[in-house]
Amino acid sequence: MDLFAYDRSLNVKLLCGVDEAGRGPLAGDVYAAAVILPPGADLPGLNDSKKLSEKKREALYDLIVEQAVSYCVAAATAEEIDRINILNATFLAMQRAVDGLSIEPEYVLVDGNRRPATLRQPCSCIVKGDGTSACIAAASILAKVSRDRYMKQIAAQYPEYRFDKHKGYGTKEHYEAIMEHGVSPVHRRTFLKNLAGGNLPNAHAVGAAGEQAAARYFEQQGYEIVARNYHSPYGEIDLIVKNRDYLVFAEVKTRKPGSLMAPVTAVTPAKQKKIVQTALAFLAEYGMPLQPRFDVVEVIWDGSLKEIRLIKNAFTADGMGIVF
Repeated sequence: MDLFAYDRSLNVKLLCGVDEAGRGPLAGDVYAAAVILPPGADLPGLNDSKKLSEKKREALYDLIVEQAVSYCVAAATAEEIDRINILNATFLAMQRAVDGLSIEPEYVLVDGNRRPATLRQPCSCIVKGDGTSACIAAASILAKVSRDRYMKQIAAQYPEYRFDKHKGYGTKEHYEAIMEHGVSPVHRRTFLKNLAGGNLPNAHAVGAAGEQAAARYFEQQGYEIVARNYHSPYGEIDLIVKNRDYLVFAEVKTRKPGSLMAPVTAVTPAKQKKIVQTALAFLAEYGMPLQPRFDVVEVIWDGSLKEIRLIKNAFTADGMGIVF
């Protein structure tokens, strides 16, 4: 089907397409995009974003951004989804996208069978519009690519959930991660109320318990606690401890018994770099002429402490070209 032919048939100069991405996942924001395309847009292979490969979507994203008369990508947060429900949050993201356009559209096409009630422009809804209209297809690509990029960003913050892999959808791996690590700040709690009877652990509470257990362990081994949850512009270090020989920067990973994910695996290269940069910030602020060491502490916790394992020198700064 010629998507551009459909748009031309409407004979509207400033025609805006609107679509969303991320209504169904268990975590993350819902995204929406609004796009006004010029009559002569050159977007080879333009189609419903779900029918395109990631590589093709990324290429078309750049072309759409370059050629659009106007475009805007907006979102509604997981907190807003829980507060006003996913349908209204999706409409809110759509409204924000249309409001963010630099040019007022003459007519708006919305993918689906319902429109945001707050849209003031003339509007039509098109079921499977991303496979019918060029401007809706373009909006679907901008929304999808933008949300996927966002999920990769929060995957770096919460590596244990593997958001970069499943983008927040309810895969078996994702459900297992929730049961093991609890609910993160980016999860949609209203989407999880039926899981385990709604009695899910809070990730922050579990993490705090693990950090407290790790701190007690270090003290029992003769270390002195220097700082807890030290923040820098680069990130956070869970524990900083010292003994006669070492200043230890420790990342604490709390796990349930039988976890298949090794703690060192969860401390990704990107996370390691942030820890090292934060350690440099700490040393610049406080000094302390001791040999630095980067450890990972695995805490096995199932409502109470089961086991602690200290992995000394879990990674070094040498491979990053950083010398202390």
